[in-house]
Amino acid sequence: MSITVNGIDELKKLAGSDLGTSEWIEVTQERINTFADATGDHQWIHVDPEKAAEGPFGAPIAHGYLTLSLFIPLFTELLDVQGVTTKVNYGLNKVRFPSPVKVGSKIRLVGRLADVEEVPGGVQITVDGTIEIEGAPKPAAVLQSLSRFYG
Repeated sequence: MSITVNGIDELKKLAGSDLGTSEWIEVTQERINTFADATGDHQWIHVDPEKAAEGPFGAPIAHGYLTLSLFIPLFTELLDVQGVTTKVNYGLNKVRFPSPVKVGSKIRLVGRLADVEEVPGGVQITVDGTIEIEGAPKPAAVLQSLSRFYG
């Protein structure tokens, strides 16, 4: 369930708040193959199910950057900022991939709005995110994302 705020002033009031947990999404072989085609990264551990089954993880795994790219659609389930003119990704402070995402796994995002700071014309938010894998002891990704919202 999404938290909706209207404008920068309401967003500022959320600093330090937990944003909740997104729904689970399945990471399919089709999604992995599409990402491989888009990026040109066709390493066998991602796109060759037979060879990957004999590899170190026993199945194909998602690209780490595919997992990272899913942060945005998962994040939009947590926070909806309305009443602004522009929303942009500004970057990342850190990213780690503690556990691979095997094909067929489900992942979700747990987010926290760590900080909201003013920048010229708007605010920059820092989101602490953990992308969990259903049933796994370690997360797929732990990250700190920066976004900017302009009024």
